[in-house]
Amino acid sequence: MHHFAYRNGILNAEQVPIPQIADAVGTPFYCYSTATLARHYKVFAEALSGLDATICFAVKSNANLAVIRTLVNLGAGCDVVSGGELRLALKAGVDPSKIVFSGVGKTVEELQLAVSTGIGQVNVESEAELEMLSRVATAANTTIRVALRVNPDVDSGGHDKITTGRKEDKFGIEWTLAPQMYRKANKLPGLKATAIAVHIGSQITNLDPFEAAFTRVRDLALMLRNEGMTIDHLDLGGGLGVPYDHASNSPPPLPAAYGEVVRRTVGTLGCKLAFEPGRLIVANAGILVARVVLIKEGTTRRFTVVDAAMNDLVRPAMYGALHEMLPVCEHRDGGDPLPTDVVGPVCETSDRFAQGADLPPLAADDLIAFMTAGAYGASMSSTYNARALVPEVLVDGDKFAVVRRRPSFDEMMALEQLPVWLD
Repeated sequence: MHHFAYRNGILNAEQVPIPQIADAVGTPFYCYSTATLARHYKVFAEALSGLDATICFAVKSNANLAVIRTLVNLGAGCDVVSGGELRLALKAGVDPSKIVFSGVGKTVEELQLAVSTGIGQVNVESEAELEMLSRVATAANTTIRVALRVNPDVDSGGHDKITTGRKEDKFGIEWTLAPQMYRKANKLPGLKATAIAVHIGSQITNLDPFEAAFTRVRDLALMLRNEGMTIDHLDLGGGLGVPYDHASNSPPPLPAAYGEVVRRTVGTLGCKLAFEPGRLIVANAGILVARVVLIKEGTTRRFTVVDAAMNDLVRPAMYGALHEMLPVCEHRDGGDPLPTDVVGPVCETSDRFAQGADLPPLAADDLIAFMTAGAYGASMSSTYNARALVPEVLVDGDKFAVVRRRPSFDEMMALEQLPVWLD
């Protein structure tokens, strides 16, 4: 469910007409709904009721400060994968003890930042990182809780580029090697290895992979406890999918069903649990709004050229993803939908949002909304073709505010300079 709906034929974000925002900030722009963020967070929290659970929002999915602050105000922690995301989470006001630092390539400087700010947990992904973190913590004369991220060799069934739990993937420690790694971790100074972490991928639409992965985590926890080790925290990652295709006959499972899998597999271990949802919270809470530049009629295809491009929303080009597209103003003339390729202005054939999409007749200056764009939209955007990053807007009821403005060309160029021999 989301809070984008037509009112009198005009698409609204909560109580704000989308054309009103377009007139104020220009196009393209991202628009986020506070009510949707809050609803998705609460639905996920309710699915975990009765469990000692912390929801750590995956900052990589949407790194907007206002979005993060909104979720922190609801009680969320943060899952971060870089020093920059760690600083961003702190700036958003999150309690450092509710920060989990994930990622396969943390640098010494990033680990020093994590240790110095007293975050709750570092998810370690290799023996080399384990040794590096021990040196950093020892130098700081402190101890930090670590979880070994276990790779359970479970195929999540999602897109190959966002599947992370197979043994050939770069993430985590193979689960068969985990016991010996815990034995080593318990001998290293500065580390408190009392947690297990797992994350098998993103946009998972079947509960079976979660059950398989969590079962292996449970078995590992029991094995380690039998050796006399303390395991009192489990980080079960994120990855539960969202419905991009609202006409699908097989929508992703509901959070409540996911919660039952958690209870069935690890609910009796008495562990504190952490979860790292990102897409599930923010995807349907955001849209990308673009304006039609022109209609190009070819001999065999019709092209609807919009002012948004692959640098603004890369998912279609990178993953072959499809986003539902809605005209901001409903057509009331009864015109039949026309098959059209929706494309952007970037000089790449892959700059295409849809091929042969059946859309109502559109014309230059019409607005179009790309739905379910709140996750991995703005956070993966770039300035390719010297295009400015687009504004981000947060709506709350009948109010809206620009929460990241569009930079000017001069601001884009401020980081560049000519060498003396070219000046």
